Amino acid sequence: MQHLKNIQTLFSKNFVENPLLETFEVGKLHLSSGYLVANDPLLTPDKQAFTVKFPLGDFTTFIHKERESNCIAYAEVVFANQEVDFWEMAVCEGQNIKDLKDEEIFGYPVESGMGCFMDLDSQNLLNNLEIELFEKKGKDFLGIYEEFFHQHFYDENGAIDQFAFLKPYDNKPNNIFAFEAGFGEGFYACYIGFDEQKNPVKIIAEFIEVKSE
Repeated sequence: MQHLKNIQTLFSKNFVENPLLETFEVGKLHLSSGYLVANDPLLTPDKQAFTVKFPLGDFTTFIHKERESNCIAYAEVVFANQEVDFWEMAVCEGQNIKDLKDEEIFGYPVESGMGCFMDLDSQNLLNNLEIELFEKKGKDFLGIYEEFFHQHFYDENGAIDQFAFLKPYDNKPNNIFAFEAGFGEGFYACYIGFDEQKNPVKIIAEFIEVKSE
């Protein structure tokens, strides 16, 4: 698959070197269960986690912008500081790569323009928060985007940034790495890089395919 080969060329090293991309280290994602979810939380709030078990802890994240458009082309979470030996498309339970044809992918749909990485525990906490806010506000409840996400991306002066780290509950370490998904709506895949012992080194969400040199 061409996408996988391109990801391998771009992201197998500890740094990204491509004149079409601009890279930013943006924060740390907390994993409490090791089961990682990638989704549009406004569209699929109960998204299945990937089948791979990731390490527990706080892990460095990056966004990679396409210079020409200034849109986020890739989002990355790094679990180990080493080069990748091989890559696989990330799948959820019941998905088999052998069932795909040509350039078909397994991924997640985006309709709100926002993608996320989060631990499965964090997704559950986000859903609990939505229920609590609805029960508290009743008919004044504006939806989880307006009540929770919006303030992290916009203020009275307009857009704040293209990404944010959000905590459903301040007294818990669980957080959500949320970001603009490329040009917006679409269906997007994630790719996991492994070391020689088949331990996950990093995961990449691809929104705009930028050809490797």
